[in-house]
Order: sequence, then C-alpha cells, then structure tokens
Amino acid sequence: MIRSPLAQLRRRLTTWYVVTFSAILLLLGTGLFLSIRRQFSTELDASLRLATAELKRAAAIREREAGLQGAVVDAIDELHIPDRALYLLQVDGSPIRPASADPWIRDAARRAAREGELDMDRATGSDRMLRLHADRFTLPSGADLVAIAVADKVELEDRYASLIAAFGAAALAALLLVAAAGRLLVGQATTPIELSIEQMRRFMADAAHELRTPLGVLRSRAEVALQQPRDTAGYVAALSRIESESVRLARIVDDLMTLARAESDPRPVERSRIFLDDIVLDAVDAVRTVASVHGIAIEIGEFEEAVVDADPHLIRQLIMILLDNAIKFAPGGSTVVVRVGRDHGAAVLTVTDHGPGIPADQLPHVFERFYRGDPARERIVGATGGSGLGLSIAKWIADVHDAKLTLVGGTPNGLIATLRCPPADALPPASLSSS
Repeated sequence: MIRSPLAQLRRRLTTWYVVTFSAILLLLGTGLFLSIRRQFSTELDASLRLATAELKRAAAIREREAGLQGAVVDAIDELHIPDRALYLLQVDGSPIRPASADPWIRDAARRAAREGELDMDRATGSDRMLRLHADRFTLPSGADLVAIAVADKVELEDRYASLIAAFGAAALAALLLVAAAGRLLVGQATTPIELSIEQMRRFMADAAHELRTPLGVLRSRAEVALQQPRDTAGYVAALSRIESESVRLARIVDDLMTLARAESDPRPVERSRIFLDDIVLDAVDAVRTVASVHGIAIEIGEFEEAVVDADPHLIRQLIMILLDNAIKFAPGGSTVVVRVGRDHGAAVLTVTDHGPGIPADQLPHVFERFYRGDPARERIVGATGGSGLGLSIAKWIADVHDAKLTLVGGTPNGLIATLRCPPADALPPASLSSS
C-alpha cells in the first residue's frame, strides 16, 4: 500500500520520537544501573567491615571476661550475622574458628596480617562470586589475630535483577506512552502542514482554473481572427477583445504575485504618517469614471480628518479594492456611500453598497482566495473581470497594518465594508505627510 507523504512523515517522526526516547532511557538506565551497582557494592563492603568489627569487639569482650582462648572461640559461636561467613585466624593463616578454612581464606589472612586489611573477590567453581574483607587486630592481651567476613555476591545479583526488571517494565510502559503521545503530538504538529498543503493544492487548482479561462478566450479569439481575411475594422475589433482578455489575465497574475510576495516576504511594511481621508478622496476620484459607466454614483458621507501610520500605496490599494468590489455588486442606478471618521482615536473607513449582500454563512469565507459563494455574485464577478483575489489582498494589507477589515452582509443596505485602523502614534507635526 502506498502511503501519502504526510502519513510517511508522521510515521517517521513518531519513530524518531520513540528511538530518541529509547536512547535517552538506555543512557539514563545504564548510568543509573552503574551508579546503583556502585552503591550496592559500597553497602556490601560496609556490611562486611561492620561484621569484622563486631567479631573483633566480641573477641575482645570475651577475652576480658574470661582471659581464656576458649572464651574467644565461644564468642565467635555466639556471634551470628545473617548471610555472612565469619572466620578468626592466626596471623600465619591457621584457623581458630571454625576449625578449618579453605586455602584461599588462609592466604587472605596472611595477606591481611602483612597489609593490615584486605578486600578481595573470589570466583568459585559454581559460577558464584564471593566478597571478602579481612582485618588484622590486636587483643588486649597483645595477641594479633585476623578477622574475616565473607558474603556471597548473589545477594547483589538478586538486587540487580530486581532493579533491571523494575526499570525494564517502567521503560516499556514509558515507550508505549511515548509512542502514543508522539503519534498524537505528531498528528497535531502536522495538521497545520496538511491544511497548508490542502490550501496550496486548492489555490493552485483555482489559479489554474482562473488562468485557463482568459487564456482559452485569447486562443479562441485569435483562432477566429485568423480563420479568414478581415478588413482593418475587423482586426481592430478582434485585437481589442484580445486586449481586454489580456488585461484581465495580467490582473490575475499581478494579484497572484502580490499574494506570493506577501507570503514569501513577511518583513514589516514601511509606515509613515498619512491622512486616511486624503487617500480615500484620491481613490474615489480614480473610480468615479468606472462607476459612472455602470450607472452608479459615489457619495461622500460623514468625513473627518483621520491620521494613521501606514504605507500609503498599500492603503490606497486596499481602498481601491473595497470601492471596486462595491461598484461590481451595486445595481445600476444605486449609490455607493463612503465615510471616514474617528472612533476613540482610531480611523474608521466604511464603504456601503446596495447590492445583494453576502449571506451570514458565507462571510467567514469571503477572504479566502478564489472563493465563490452566491452564484449570482459569481456571474457578476465573471462579467466584470474579477479574479476572486481582491478581498484576500485587502485582508493581508489590513493585517500587516494591525488594522481590522470586516464585512457585514444581508442588510437592507447591501454590503458594508469597514476598515478600522489603530490610533496613530504620537509623532511631531513635521513628520505628517499626505498622499
């Protein structure tokens, strides 16, 4: 079965999470095991030293009480330490108690007699490891003896096995949790990527569709013009139609380039102190001719001086998009009303048309690229050469200026577009500029 690239990415990321966590657990477990092993060995040596100390203390007490060697032997019989073998030997290695000792015990006693004390490990034939501690000491009578305590390291091995089993179970549970949590986190992390890829695919499909239409018209009109000889007027008419489609195609490409630059170059725009009302008046003058061709009047409503910190070219482009959108959807003989005012220091622009408006359920999507909602509006857009990218560009311009662009549809007045710019920072009057 062929996996999608995102599915493969999720699987690889989850695998890397598990592998990385396993490596961390392995390093942590190894260090912890070595540390605890050292601690266990230290505790074992300490217990052997304590055992020999108890043996020496008991021997000294018995000698003081009885003053006889037999009393010393009795002291060893009375002393019992679980899991520890105790030996009392002469400095020449001769055993006192018990009566016999293995040769390696005697050798250890002689070495301890020379060195003062001795710690050593001894491997037995049954794959067991013994740990020995020997101390030379002097009784109150002046006699030198050697006390030896021996322990079987199987005690440590049992503790190691328990430790490894507990750590292994905890590590396995942790790996399962990491695998489940990693899969969940990877899914959440790749969801925005998946949405972006899906949006890119939809955008490319919509862009191809939008570009295909004018390109098809250009090709068909050129083919028709070339099918048979025409007079000058016929060629002029054909070329004029080709030119109009070329203009529409160029506009779509320009809009696509604008959005592409907006995404690829997230640097902040250069702002200056401008008067929003002057920018709006300039834009209104620029579109009056187009509006009159469609039989639409543009009316200036309430108008106040409004100062903003913005890029004048981008703000003008945004205003032109809103005016162009209103002219496209306003019915012939109607009026588009433009207002500029201030609200708590913020500059507010509203553009109101008397068109069909936008249903409330479609308003959240109007800023999406190439979005088509009401078929009636789509026919109007197609008739007027719209690319479906204008409002997306307007939204981007508003966002980079920390402004808020909203559309209210389904009202008796048609569509109301509102641009609310944040209050201008306090700058000296000399910095003010007008478009």
